[in-house]
Amino acid sequence: MKKFKLLRSVIAVLSVFALVFSLVACAQSKVEEPQTEAPPAGDTAPAPDPVELQIFAANSLEKALPEVQALYTQAHPEVTFAATQFKASGDLVEQIGAGATADLLITASKGSMDTAVEGGSIDDTTRIDMFANDLVIVKAKGADITVGSLEDVKSDAFSKIAIGDAATVPAGQYANQALNSIGLYSSDTGKDGEYDAAIAGKVVLADKVGTAANYVATGDCQIGFVYTSDIYRYDGIETAFTVPADAHKAILYPGAVLKASANADVANDFLNFCLTDPGAQSIWSQYGFEVL
Repeated sequence: MKKFKLLRSVIAVLSVFALVFSLVACAQSKVEEPQTEAPPAGDTAPAPDPVELQIFAANSLEKALPEVQALYTQAHPEVTFAATQFKASGDLVEQIGAGATADLLITASKGSMDTAVEGGSIDDTTRIDMFANDLVIVKAKGADITVGSLEDVKSDAFSKIAIGDAATVPAGQYANQALNSIGLYSSDTGKDGEYDAAIAGKVVLADKVGTAANYVATGDCQIGFVYTSDIYRYDGIETAFTVPADAHKAILYPGAVLKASANADVANDFLNFCLTDPGAQSIWSQYGFEVL
């Protein structure tokens, strides 16, 4: 009987120790359990505001630029583009001078951009030369035509020569400068001159470089002056002769943000993207433009 009582006492003591140990362990685990704090309100960065950019760009960028814009939107989903205005550079500058709203201007000549700067619409601190291009004489694809030099434009084999109207089309100005180098145009600026009698009756003026390319593709003209990049833009034409670079001023495409842009920072970022992003550079190269 005494042994039974002693056993009960031992069991009771052990139970107390077990209970105390359990309580201590539980308390310790509560002390050591890491506390997760909710993040302070407002720490999450707000989504960028949506932006729509309006670009005015030289007609010769009509195929390449939309692809670069799509690439930029992939990287910046908050940025989209309004329908880009592709026209002769002179026409774009006139529109801006008349009050047209845009964020960014890209022209096919320094002279056109100079005019926009003089008109007070351009933030000149953002201006940068973006691309170079070449001037070529084209013929209809597969046509049995040979052009070995600029002098060949005087040949009786050619009755119609497509040239952009130099009043608004930079490609026409470059063509006229090249013709001036061989005495077939009276002004070395490529504007406000006259064609020599040897070709005056042959020249068909085009309202933009794309129209000049189309005149040749359709057979309305046997040859025409366009940019190398136009070979990639238009079906039905091919290069007959590359005009020597020293026969005309360097063909450069300046870009700049407009002073009145409501999205100047984004427009300038897109301008830099055009020149530095590897994907964008690949697109320009694909369409015959040389990134500077």
